[in-house]
Amino acid sequence: QRRSLAPSQLAKRKAGDEDEEEEEEDWQPPTSRKRQRAAGGTESGECYRSPFRKPLAQLTNRPHCLDSSQHEAFIRSILSKPFKVPIPNYKGPLGLRSLGVKRAGLRGPLHDPFEEGALVLYEPPVLSAHDQLKIDKDKAPVHVVVDPVLSRVLRPHQREGVKFLWDCVTSRRIPGSHGCIMADEMGLGKTLQCITLMWTLLRQSPDCKPEIEKAVVVSPSSLVRNWYNEVEKWLGGRIQPLAIDGGSKDEIDRKLVGFMNQRGLRVPSPILIISYETFRLHAEVLQKGSVGLVICDEGHRLKNSENQTYQALNSLNTPRRVLISGTPIQNDLLEYFSLVHFVNSGILGTAQEFKRHFEMPILKGRDADASEAERHKGEERLKELISIVNRCLIRRTSDILSKYLPVKIEQVVCCRLTPLQTELYKNFLKQAKPVEELKEGKISVSSLSSITSLKKLCNHPALIYDKCVEEEEGFMGALGLFPSGYSTKSVEPQLSGKMLVLDYILAVTKSTSNDKVVLVSNYTQTLDLFEKLCRNRRYLYVRLDGTMSIKKRAKIVERFNSPSSPEFIFMLSSKAGGCGLNLIGANRLVMFDPDWNPANDEQAMARVWRDGQKKMCYIYRLLSTGTIEEKIFQRQTHKKALSSCVVDEEQDVERHFSLGELKELFTLNETTTSDTHDKIKCRRCVNGQQVRPPPDGSDCTSDLSQWHHCADKRRLQDSVLKAAWDAAVTFTFYHHSHEQQRGIP
Repeated sequence: QRRSLAPSQLAKRKAGDEDEEEEEEDWQPPTSRKRQRAAGGTESGECYRSPFRKPLAQLTNRPHCLDSSQHEAFIRSILSKPFKVPIPNYKGPLGLRSLGVKRAGLRGPLHDPFEEGALVLYEPPVLSAHDQLKIDKDKAPVHVVVDPVLSRVLRPHQREGVKFLWDCVTSRRIPGSHGCIMADEMGLGKTLQCITLMWTLLRQSPDCKPEIEKAVVVSPSSLVRNWYNEVEKWLGGRIQPLAIDGGSKDEIDRKLVGFMNQRGLRVPSPILIISYETFRLHAEVLQKGSVGLVICDEGHRLKNSENQTYQALNSLNTPRRVLISGTPIQNDLLEYFSLVHFVNSGILGTAQEFKRHFEMPILKGRDADASEAERHKGEERLKELISIVNRCLIRRTSDILSKYLPVKIEQVVCCRLTPLQTELYKNFLKQAKPVEELKEGKISVSSLSSITSLKKLCNHPALIYDKCVEEEEGFMGALGLFPSGYSTKSVEPQLSGKMLVLDYILAVTKSTSNDKVVLVSNYTQTLDLFEKLCRNRRYLYVRLDGTMSIKKRAKIVERFNSPSSPEFIFMLSSKAGGCGLNLIGANRLVMFDPDWNPANDEQAMARVWRDGQKKMCYIYRLLSTGTIEEKIFQRQTHKKALSSCVVDEEQDVERHFSLGELKELFTLNETTTSDTHDKIKCRRCVNGQQVRPPPDGSDCTSDLSQWHHCADKRRLQDSVLKAAWDAAVTFTFYHHSHEQQRGIP
């Protein structure tokens, strides 16, 4: 017998055990279950249906007719209920706002201005109770608050920078002008600050609507992908930028036309990221419409107002212009004028007026041979220039980074020429005709060629070997100076003082640590020599120069920065990748040869000491002692002094070099340990040895280039460089990134 074990059935059986036993005795199993179930009983006609089971109501095909009043009441009851999301406890982005219905009540800011840590860019004026009654509530201004997603990651100096940028582009700092220059030094997060500015302008304004519809970012081709990645990183998919870093002309035109035709409050791709070269070639498409904001990264490319790129960007229909440059002054003040004129046209007058009123008096006052009256006039015009430009320029130095980054030691290493280099150098000075032309104040193509030849000779004699074979001007009879059986197929470090020092630096670094090294040069021929050296020493390396595609550059940088990558050396052409790259996988950088433009060297040397760096950083700037390279370095120092006065507003910057001294390029000083150190008249040193503090108790006059120490081998702290000292190093002076913060003189 089958008995149900359901709790309800068990309870019933307990309540009446006797009745159940009687029922079980009388009950007989049906012979045909299907038939009995259909009939509702047994063959004998008896029904054994459970008394607890309710009979089912019989279905009929007749429709149940409702009274019309009942139907109307039923429909009204359905419609009177408000819509609810059919998911219990659902809290989504709908909130209390209905789709397609304007929000009732006062307008409000996009983000809470009173939240802890909120970055408020605009605060409406406080109104009295009487004014609040009179004001049109649909036109009342609201707070402009940076998205908390971004404000939480901004450092204090970056919050200040975002506020400055917003005030400038909304014409609150200079009425009628909407441009500014972000001139922070490398590594201070200029990209993040500009992304924050763009996102804020695209989303909100005091009028409770977006300030702009579209923005264009113009950058060097090697940084287009980097900008795209940064937008993705900080905004996390909230926006879809359009990055154009290659393609056919028709394809690029189609993308640009689609971008310019976008309209409305919610543009699908409101940010265009494009290279300077592509912008120049397709400027006609972009000039047909208007753009709310243009950002020019590495804006010092616009230093010449006559070039095509400057003209193309200047004709773009946009009032708001932001120019990013860590080195706004590179060579002269007229280039500085071009940058300021681009962002805020007319603020400094015309180019002729600027040259007459500012440039000439300031440069005359900066010369070491200037009279007292010229110096006084130059300082007055300098103060006037600073007061005008500072309304649209923000500048912070890398000293801020010392709070967040490890120590950086930058060292200028003077390397002795080898006997072969010395003989070739002297032979060139005797023969080359451009030497005399330059001494007479004439500059020709052959003069520039001679400068290049001497710079290559300082790097390694192999770079001018072909000229010696062909007996070009300056190298006639020089082939006999090379060792017998010499071949350029293999590199010989012992023939170059700088290459010898580099060989020591790499060997000691490889054998004593797990540090990685970045090698930077202005010449691809020098990079070829580096490759030969690496193959001889079996160092793993990667190389980035102008021949590498943009997409491939991003991949090798990412791979090199990975802690698990086996590459020891990253070879970098300063012309191709000196700007904007992040190479924090390495913590040692060798600047093998100097550039006339100090900004190029500064940009290249800033690749390793950046956000994300965890190790102590060493920068080695190699110079050939007493040669044209020291003259170039001195010229850099002169230009940086001008930048220090105008951009950094430093006071009492020393006038170390006269213009006459700077023209003495074609000389060789064989007796000095450092021609630069001799000329700056360092009061820290007595008989070539540094004394701390200076004998007269004053500061070292080398504050111009921020070198805090002059060092011989005895005082040298870097064990890697100390190992190379006896090989070819004659002198070094260096700067410690954290000394100013720690109060060390």
